[in-house]
Amino acid sequence: MADMSPLFRRKAAPAAVAADGATGPRERLVTLIGKPGCHLCDDAQEVVDKVCGELGVPWERKDITEDKDLHDQYWEQIPVVLVDGEQHTFWRVDEARLRKELTE
Repeated sequence: MADMSPLFRRKAAPAAVAADGATGPRERLVTLIGKPGCHLCDDAQEVVDKVCGELGVPWERKDITEDKDLHDQYWEQIPVVLVDGEQHTFWRVDEARLRKELTE
C-alpha cells in the first residue's frame, strides 16, 4: 500500500517548448486531493507519482480531512487531480491522459 504520510512533494520542472519554439522552464504543478484510507486515492497516488516522477513535474497531496474547503468541494469525487489548479480528473487517474496533459 502506498505511503500516505507525505503531504507535499516537489521535484524539478522540465524544460518546455513554447508555441513559438522557444524553450525554457515551464512550471507545472499536479495536486492530488484525497484522504487516508481511500484505496482509490492510493491507486491515484501511484499513477501521479510515476508520471510526475518520470516527467520531473512537481506534485503535492492534499488531505480533505485537514481542509474544510477542500472537503466541501471534493468529498464526493476523491481522488481528484488538479493540473495547475484546474481539475483534470477524479475517481480514476488515467496514466496516458495525465502524461499527455503534462507534455502538451
